[in-house]
Amino acid sequence: MSAAGASGAASTGAGSSTDLTRTSAADLAARLTAGEISSVEVTRAHLDRIAAVDDDVHAFLHVNSAALETAAQVDADRAAGMTLPALAGVPIAIKDVLCTLDMPSTSGSRILEGWVPPYDATVVARLRAARMIPLGKTNMDEFAMGSSTEHSAYGPTKNPWDLTRIPGGSGGGSAAAVAAFEAPVALGSDTGGSIRQPAAVTGSVGVKPTYGGVSRYGAIALASSLDQVGPVSRSVLDAALVHDVIGGHDPRDATSIPDAWPSMAAAARAGQTGDALKGVRVGVVKQLEGEGFQAGVKSVYHETLELMAAAGAEIVEVSAPHFEYAVAAYYLILPAEASSNLAKFDSVRFGLRSEVPGGTVEDVMGATREAGFGPEVKRRIILGTYALSAGYYDAYYGSAQKVRTLIQRDFAACFEQADILVSPSAPTTAFRFGEKLADPLAMYLNDVTTIPANLAGVPGMGLPMGLAPEDGLPVGLQIMAPARQDARLYTAGAAIEQLLEAQWGGPLWAKAPELRQA
Repeated sequence: MSAAGASGAASTGAGSSTDLTRTSAADLAARLTAGEISSVEVTRAHLDRIAAVDDDVHAFLHVNSAALETAAQVDADRAAGMTLPALAGVPIAIKDVLCTLDMPSTSGSRILEGWVPPYDATVVARLRAARMIPLGKTNMDEFAMGSSTEHSAYGPTKNPWDLTRIPGGSGGGSAAAVAAFEAPVALGSDTGGSIRQPAAVTGSVGVKPTYGGVSRYGAIALASSLDQVGPVSRSVLDAALVHDVIGGHDPRDATSIPDAWPSMAAAARAGQTGDALKGVRVGVVKQLEGEGFQAGVKSVYHETLELMAAAGAEIVEVSAPHFEYAVAAYYLILPAEASSNLAKFDSVRFGLRSEVPGGTVEDVMGATREAGFGPEVKRRIILGTYALSAGYYDAYYGSAQKVRTLIQRDFAACFEQADILVSPSAPTTAFRFGEKLADPLAMYLNDVTTIPANLAGVPGMGLPMGLAPEDGLPVGLQIMAPARQDARLYTAGAAIEQLLEAQWGGPLWAKAPELRQA
């Protein structure tokens, strides 16, 4: 279903619809429970918003035609007195990397165009069990390979703050949908920053949980040792509420941690009360700032550090010397795993098939992969295959894994000196379309601050910390915590968010320019 046809019913009044699309998931949930609004009203408001602005933003690849029907069933069950989960009736957008049995799941690639999986990803099944309303599937760089969503086979998503600029990647669609008020919350995936970096450049909140803390079953794999599913939202509390729904052990994911996890929403609410930052040791990673960082990003970052110090945090500088090699190691490990994971797209089992009259299976496979994969995917498959080849395995892939171990040790040493680590979420604000396409290395360096957390498996959060003075675009703060200490992120993040919003006089998204209505 096209975004332009998403409304499906007459719009609610303009004021009411606007209010609902700009209301947090937490507040929507409270009003739904109290019976002040219905899920149909909330869902229709967001579908109307998608219809109004998504031709310009292009956050969605597919809009769920059953969304209103699903919402109506939630309303009926609530009216019948059924006890429903906390987020029942709240809409959510889903990154197209996640399998959905009732909507296409293309991972932004032509090779999966129109493919509807026979099952739901675990996180999607948990959203449905929580009675949330899937709005549709969001755009992304093909197979999550990119930092700008310019590598989607279906065209780029645009940044709602400035439609001439990128919304980050690979999850630019999810971040843009939230920033453009097309969805209150969304799901993304983060392999090297694909939740946190789009959140940074769109003024959103994005969380990469501890590796293994959220199931990857049904997430179309890019790099299996790096990928992690997480929430995107406009507030820390909303992200925490979604995290509570999707997190926890899944026996279908061999890497899933069997721990009992605390409530992330409770941790976020704890950060909103009292002096949550008082006495917290905040580690400033000196290797994650410096040459190549935009002046406005650095200035807003240091102002935020001063604000945290004034709130009682202890700012300490920490050193992670091997972070210098993180990008190089990542771009050997990721392509190697990607070349293996993408071998399944062979024209035989599912997806696109290019016919070659009289050709062999190998001929058909080659023609299909040539037609179905974009240039960035091909580049990384070639690089990964080379890194895994017999003559170069130890020199490249093996060495990169050794660097990964050193980065994990750096994190361990830093967390002996600090409770949380911080850095900018991205070295620059959103750049213009086409600015870095001709220089893949420049594009890869856009994830310089986020990649280390994926290599080590530790959780990271990105949240807005202001607007860069030179261009008026959002700047993101990254917070990292030790593995399994995701709750610590939410407490600190909510406290920092509250400090910043008190200074701004409201949330950063309130300063965003209004999109043109279709």
